[in-house]
Amino acid sequence: MVDIHSIEGNLPEKFFVSGASVCMPCSELYYQVCAIAEVAGFLWQRGWAERNGGNISVCVTDCISSSYKDRNPLKTVALPLTHPLTTIIGEYYYVTGTNRRMRDVAVNPMGNGAIIRVCKDGKSYDIIADEVIMPTSELVSHLEMHDFEQSNGRKQIKAVCHTHPTQLVALSHNPEMLKPDVMTRLLWSMIPETRVIVPHGIGIVPYRQPGTIELAAATIEQLAGHDVVLWEKHGCLAVGEDILETFDAIDTLAKSADIYLDCCTAGFKPQGIAPDMLEGLVELFHLN
Repeated sequence: MVDIHSIEGNLPEKFFVSGASVCMPCSELYYQVCAIAEVAGFLWQRGWAERNGGNISVCVTDCISSSYKDRNPLKTVALPLTHPLTTIIGEYYYVTGTNRRMRDVAVNPMGNGAIIRVCKDGKSYDIIADEVIMPTSELVSHLEMHDFEQSNGRKQIKAVCHTHPTQLVALSHNPEMLKPDVMTRLLWSMIPETRVIVPHGIGIVPYRQPGTIELAAATIEQLAGHDVVLWEKHGCLAVGEDILETFDAIDTLAKSADIYLDCCTAGFKPQGIAPDMLEGLVELFHLN
């Protein structure tokens, strides 16, 4: 969970919302949404969220007050699914809005995202707060991923973050990097922290059209063994216990990619950390 004490006291006035909002100041939901806004700002600052690039969803069911759980929806929307979601029926999510900029989410998260509830039929969702802001076009992928994680016993996974890290997308334009485990081994070998912070490596999804069922299915296949997935020539996606954890994983991988590309720019291929030394990190940090 987000450490609310690390956020409290550092919130600008613009984060405070009116009494009509589901996201009341000093509530647990408020701190969760502030963490989302913080990460949205990081993505923009890193140059990974051009215009409306990227999207975020976080399960906030435990943060919704009882008075809002029975609230009539502002709008109900059907999902273009081939089969119903079964595990996340009745769950609540904060989702960034379609065609909304991360730099705007950073300063006004409730004005650029919505709280939604998955309907009982598993094929639609209600927008319950604060405005009728349509969620990201990648919503199907996000909800499929949340459903997959929950149905496989990983109930601690609450957040999904998709963004466009320049360095990782650049590497995905090299066909050699898309071969099994090649990018994982390379990025692990650039700096020890990468092996520790991203212990399951990075899954690869060959190019699929954004926002499609095909992209969601291919991503879920990779999430069976990874917490971070690279969409070829598109971007990166991470799942985690909270939104800050997803950012940390992507940020660490991007740092490794930076090191590799900087070495190449300097005219040499980096030697990297030897495989036996990487295995030493597995034992030292008790990695799975």
